[in-house]
Amino acid sequence: MTARATPASAVGLVVIGLICQELGASLAVLLFPEVGPLGMVMLRLVFSAVILLLIARPNLRGHGRTGWVAVLQLGLALAVMNSTFYLALERLPLGVTVTIEVLGPLVLSIIASRRASAWLWAGLAFAGVVALGGGGWDRLDLLGVAFALAAAVCWAFYILASAKVGAAFPRLDGLALAMLAGALLSLPLGIADAGAALLRLDLVALGAAVALLSSTIPYALELIALRRLPAAAFSILMALAPATAALAGFVLLGQHLSVLELVGIGLVIAASIGAVRAGGRRAREVAEPVG
Repeated sequence: MTARATPASAVGLVVIGLICQELGASLAVLLFPEVGPLGMVMLRLVFSAVILLLIARPNLRGHGRTGWVAVLQLGLALAVMNSTFYLALERLPLGVTVTIEVLGPLVLSIIASRRASAWLWAGLAFAGVVALGGGGWDRLDLLGVAFALAAAVCWAFYILASAKVGAAFPRLDGLALAMLAGALLSLPLGIADAGAALLRLDLVALGAAVALLSSTIPYALELIALRRLPAAAFSILMALAPATAALAGFVLLGQHLSVLELVGIGLVIAASIGAVRAGGRRAREVAEPVG
């Protein structure tokens, strides 16, 4: 029996993925002193690749050049996006880092959408992320900002590449192969950054937990969601990331929320709801059943 995908179910998948991702990011921050940001990226991608390969058991045959190019593009996006994000996270608060990073999907949403309302929701979400970072802009490290902006560009590229992989490969096959490519790319710098810490089983186990929370679960859910939502609606929905990051930072890292930051959370949530509702009709028209 074939079930018709709905925008509402896709929204739920994205929200769950965001929560897991920010919980994993908070745990990763606690591990930076031991394994370093690039070592953490390597552990995250390696364990994610192993888990996904065991689950998906991808078939290497029957895929054209376009599909393999998409896999390599997604793998590169995963490696660079995670590396620049963690390098920024080493220098900036979690909420501020994600606030800057989410500008990539917001810009993509304006470019991808053909609806005039996208400008309204993108503007509201942009105001929200600015307000959300209001309590931390005075502490910004310029190199950290540069890394966060690079992560923003990579996030937009990741969305486009993930959509291509989802269309070219069944189930999670493409994501598993892309994660493997990203893991291989992260090995040299990751080993150099982590050093002897890789010999400690407790740190390696925590790295596996970060991988599950930050990569395996959210990327798999987002790949499925991209088959159900148009790129514009999905991209603005990513504006929820600063809210979940700020809440995770408050609960796990002791980063308190100011009134301005709470206002920012409200704005990005309102923008996300508005964007999804506006894109709902188009999503129902283009949604395909998920096998």
